[in-house]
Amino acid sequence: TLLRTGIGHLTLVDFDKVDTTNLNRQIVATAANIGQNKVQEMQKRLLQICPEADIQIIDRQYNSETADSFDLSQYDIVVDAIDMVECKALLLYRATQAGCRVYSSMGAGRKTDPQKIRTAEFWKVQGCPLARALRTRMKKAGLMPASKIQCVYSEEISGEKGTLAPVVGVFGMTLASMVINDLTLAQK
Repeated sequence: TLLRTGIGHLTLVDFDKVDTTNLNRQIVATAANIGQNKVQEMQKRLLQICPEADIQIIDRQYNSETADSFDLSQYDIVVDAIDMVECKALLLYRATQAGCRVYSSMGAGRKTDPQKIRTAEFWKVQGCPLARALRTRMKKAGLMPASKIQCVYSEEISGEKGTLAPVVGVFGMTLASMVINDLTLAQK
């Protein structure tokens, strides 16, 4: 969506490979590319949509061991979709310290109702166990963000059911629309 609306400079970061568990919820995942690097597959897909786009890829996990190798100050906007609390907290902290505008996905796991998806500033997210765990970790570690972080989250109580693909899609589209609106307002 970002690329289709004219955002032509993207950096994708992921260390994972396409897995069969991704087939129900990730556009990059197909039966033909199981086992391939996600960032390389996503770069290929995006360049098929817009061959002139500048799509940089980093095939590495963002964590405490690799964080110093990322120059976050070169980015205007950081979109976070990390699902590991320690890594997510560090990215949110460092990205705001670097002066980036930050948009973050909270927990979509075991959610089935896209009508319960909301947006809020990080400290105002309610009913999301991931956001609660992040806030606790950030307070204890002294990793207080330097600026506001806009989040997409679900108010739905997680059940034993699996995640429905439309919920993950709505999370992603909501993040994309937040970024697009940010950039549109910045140009006015």
